[in-house]
Parts: sequence; C-alpha cells; structure tokens
Amino acid sequence: MKDFIKMIDKEEKKRAIKILNRLKKSYPSVKPALKYRTAFQLLIATILSAQCTDERVNKVTEDLFKKYKKPKDYLKVSNEELEKDIYSTGFYRQKTKSIKQCCSALTEKFNGEVPGNFDMLTKLPGVGRKTASVVAGNAFGIPAIAVDTHVKRLSNLLGFINSKNPDKIEERLKELFPKKDWINLSHWLAMHGRKICIARRPKCNECFLADLCPGYNPVEN
Repeated sequence: MKDFIKMIDKEEKKRAIKILNRLKKSYPSVKPALKYRTAFQLLIATILSAQCTDERVNKVTEDLFKKYKKPKDYLKVSNEELEKDIYSTGFYRQKTKSIKQCCSALTEKFNGEVPGNFDMLTKLPGVGRKTASVVAGNAFGIPAIAVDTHVKRLSNLLGFINSKNPDKIEERLKELFPKKDWINLSHWLAMHGRKICIARRPKCNECFLADLCPGYNPVEN
C-alpha cells in the first residue's frame, strides 16, 4: 500500500512539474501585482489587500506612501485620519488597527525596520502566514508560497489538493514544487487566475493546462 501511494505521489509530482513548466512558458515575466519600493511599503500594501483587489490597493497606496514613509508616521495620526486614507480598501477600521499595531511593534522591537526573517514577520501584529510569505519572498528573496484567493482556488481546481485550509495548501504545494520556484509559483497561479481561470467565467476552451486539469469544464459552442 505504501509503495502504491508513493507511486501515485510520484506521478502527481510529474504532472505538477508539467503544469509549472507551461505556466513559466506562458507567463515568463511575473512580479507582485502590488506596487511598492521597500519592504515596509509591501508590508502595508499586503495588509490592505485583504478582501480587496490589488488594483484598488495600488490606487490607495499611490497617495498613502507619499504621506506615510516610516512606521512612526502611521503612529502620529489619529485612527480616524488613517481610516479615511484607507477607507476604499474595505474593513478600514480593522486594517487601521492592524497597521498601527504592526508599526508600533516595528518601532519598538526592530528600530523601524521590517525583519528579513519569516518567523519574526509572522509574530508582527496583523501579519499572518500569507502576508509574511509575500514580504519574505518578494522583499527578501526567502523561499515562501503565499496562498491568496487565486492560489487557493487553482490549487483545488488543478487537483493538487482538496482543501480550503491555506496552511494545508501551502504545505502540499511545497511538497510538489521545487524550492527555487516557490516565490514565483504564487505569481504564476495568480496570473493564470486573472487571465484564463477566472473565478466566475473560466476560459477553459482557451486554457493551455486543459489536458492536465481535473477541473477542466469546456463550454459547448
């Protein structure tokens, strides 16, 4: 039985690598959708991206990053002022609370600098594994997989896992894919989710992963 399971897993890894190679070929230049210049800006933008589109966050941070340049800047203003500045990203009260608590910890424990260590990032208030993975991978080059809504959805549709649990999805993806590709894997899956495997109207007839996808569901013409 164990040998059979190992054989199945080996075949699954081969299929995963085929999918990976096609994603690489189709989306050769990938980068974070969020716009930032520093690790701190990326941290704030990622906190704001919860339950909000990256496009909306980028519009908000265009002015936000001109007004607030360091953690202390966020701590100087009232909650009401910061809430007004980030209002359009949704859940603005909770995000204001998270940003202020995070900036307070950065100021008190890290001299205002974002730590380049995954475990330390996860200990910051308002920072979960997804946010830590985004910052660790893209700002510091630390191998990490950020499980956002696209990654969660496509991981299930592509048959990598049958789970909505981000931690389990992250663990499974790390088993299937080479460590050197972890950072960009999130971007490749997200790009495919935006361009082809769109949540409410997937373009299965145009998908270059169709023959490898258990979720393939073509629309009859």
